Amino acid sequence: MVHHLNGKKRICGSARRMKSGRMVIVVLLVWSLGPLAWQLYTSFCTDQALVMPFASHEQRWTLTHYQSVLTSNPPFTRYLFNSLFAGFVSTILTLLLAIPAGYCLSKLGKRSALIIKCLLIGCALFPYVLLFLALLEIARFLQLGNSLIALAVPYAALSQPLAVLLLTSAFSDLPSELEDAARVEGLTLLQRFRWILLPLISPAIASTAILVFLFSWNEYPIALTWISDSDKLTLPVAMARIAGSSIHSVPYGPYAAATVIGSIPLILLVMIFQKPIVSGLTTGAVKG
Repeated sequence: MVHHLNGKKRICGSARRMKSGRMVIVVLLVWSLGPLAWQLYTSFCTDQALVMPFASHEQRWTLTHYQSVLTSNPPFTRYLFNSLFAGFVSTILTLLLAIPAGYCLSKLGKRSALIIKCLLIGCALFPYVLLFLALLEIARFLQLGNSLIALAVPYAALSQPLAVLLLTSAFSDLPSELEDAARVEGLTLLQRFRWILLPLISPAIASTAILVFLFSWNEYPIALTWISDSDKLTLPVAMARIAGSSIHSVPYGPYAAATVIGSIPLILLVMIFQKPIVSGLTTGAVKG
């Protein structure tokens, strides 16, 4: 009888924990997806419907906000291209430097590697906004303003510490016997990279590339000061201009439409590279 009661208590406790877990998941989903759903709703609503909840069907829905955003001068698609270009260049620059740096760091002794990793963590956690004035002076001295390629350079530099740390972890997870066997077979370092190392850490490379690209895509202060040409603005700066385009009111509809359009490339990117992203962030590469 006692065992039966204890079993019932355990079952009830497990059921309560499962119910609490579901509630937490629902709250997190609402917290995360609620603003996105509101932006999507607002982008299709007329200005009148936003202040009149019981507006008629004809007065509620419209595509005017999307039309005004897509037919702006310069066209909104140009801002998308600018952000894509700056993000792509900064991601390539970051990986070209972070991959060999991560490999070298993974081959160092434990003490030296620990010191360098601590320095990299400090750099990764340092608020880059404090470097704002220094970066501005560098851009002014080297005349790097109004260049998307030049804009990608500080993006790559700021992303470098985190990228090196992630790729160092991926290289460290590889069994050393794999490279030893390839070295015995006569493969050079470049051949080992091409045929063995890079394919094995490709999930980590993909997840690192996505994180670097997301940073470049969302970055605002540097782009605001380095780019003044309206044809070369990145997406965050262009969206800030849309939000402040009216003195007497906030253009909720056009801003929401711009947010939805600007989110589409990121959603597609994450959907396409979902597997390598999850694999790279959870397991890194191959466990030895």
